[in-house]
Amino acid sequence: MRHGTVTEPARILVVGGGYVGMYTALRLQRQLRAELRAGAVEIVVVTPEPYMTYQPFLPEAAAGSISPRHVVVPLRRVLHGCRILIGEVRSVDHAKRTATLSTLATAEEGTGAVDLPYDELVIAPGSVSRTLPVPGLPDHGIGFKTVEEAIGLRNHVIEQMDIASSTRDPALRDAALTFVFVGGGYAGVEALAELEDMARYTARYYHNLKPEDLRWVLVEASDRILPEVGAEMGRYAIRELRGRNIDVRLETRLESCEDRIAVLSDGTRLPTRTVVWTAGVRPAPVLAATDLPRDERGRLRCTAQLAVEGVAHAWAAGDAAAVPDVTAEEPGRECAPNAQHAVRQAKVLAENIAASLRGQPLKEYAHAYAGSVASLGLHKGVAHVYGRKLKGYPAWFMHRAYHLSRVPTFNRKARVLAEWTLSGLFKREIVSLGSLEHPRAEFELAAAPPPDHGDKPSS
Repeated sequence: MRHGTVTEPARILVVGGGYVGMYTALRLQRQLRAELRAGAVEIVVVTPEPYMTYQPFLPEAAAGSISPRHVVVPLRRVLHGCRILIGEVRSVDHAKRTATLSTLATAEEGTGAVDLPYDELVIAPGSVSRTLPVPGLPDHGIGFKTVEEAIGLRNHVIEQMDIASSTRDPALRDAALTFVFVGGGYAGVEALAELEDMARYTARYYHNLKPEDLRWVLVEASDRILPEVGAEMGRYAIRELRGRNIDVRLETRLESCEDRIAVLSDGTRLPTRTVVWTAGVRPAPVLAATDLPRDERGRLRCTAQLAVEGVAHAWAAGDAAAVPDVTAEEPGRECAPNAQHAVRQAKVLAENIAASLRGQPLKEYAHAYAGSVASLGLHKGVAHVYGRKLKGYPAWFMHRAYHLSRVPTFNRKARVLAEWTLSGLFKREIVSLGSLEHPRAEFELAAAPPPDHGDKPSS
């Protein structure tokens, strides 16, 4: 169908393998099963990683409650009817229906990038961390959006406890045991709460560390945390965290973290070796490299049918899309960029693409926000769902039940449930595998030539 021919299959290009990308491709291969079998349609997914990360489980992966490999879903196993390309889309010229991408193969071959023509485009690259020009942040900051970052942070926290346990320098010990998290949304609060739980438990295995020696600080620029669960549950979350000696600083910003000193806007200076940045996200940079219309926040302007506004054969959803909320009482409101909407938008998006290819009418995406759940560590949580407010163990149980129902594939559900069951029967895992981040370091050292000291052999 491309370039006016009838011999080539209609190519649907899906940019991104996250929530929207994976679920859209999964739904498309079901909706277009007959067309795929007949060779009339081809679905191509371009993604930097060969897996989809279920991000709500990252805090539990960091805390050791879930194995890292069970937080991700292998795309090739799930999307068996699709063509998976591991790489990144660099730019999109929709006027020519062409995407420029780099893959592992082009990197090895040194060819730079290749052009991939398409008929239908789905833009779902997700988001990246929204950083600010804070001095020292690029050098010392730690993100929390990927499974690699989650496991790296876990290893880092345990490593700092090892340093504090073995040093005789009180200043180094205090800095190693001070953990600063910036951002009071889901990622920051859940990551801090789970890791504080894990570190408090781990401290019992150190002869000279006590849980009270560890200092945890949450820095939030606004006057509340977890705004998605409502003001009342947000205040409860603050009381819960402060009851665990976690220092919650509201209406406070990180001004600098140079020289391993976190300087806050209230004048506090915190020597620390750990600054975790979870202060929001922004659209993926590839959106700026397209000729598609964007709003003032950099997201693609979309219709309620999840088509890019004013453009044919282009679709978007999730973090990359500004989708009008047709269920809102106030006109002009847009769907929140969260997983709850992303998964549901992907279903409607795939159905609309299939309908468009078949010349059938499209339907609007409409979903009233059901509420939110958040974990505050083992057996602790807050929830505001369908108008009901829950806290403590019931909210934590609802958090686990909801996300277990949402994680893709029966295989992953069974493995996660098995790990939760085993973790309830046995002691918490406290192993740090920091060497995984540099697996060849020891071999490189062993294989390096011995140093030349200039000694001459004796005669």
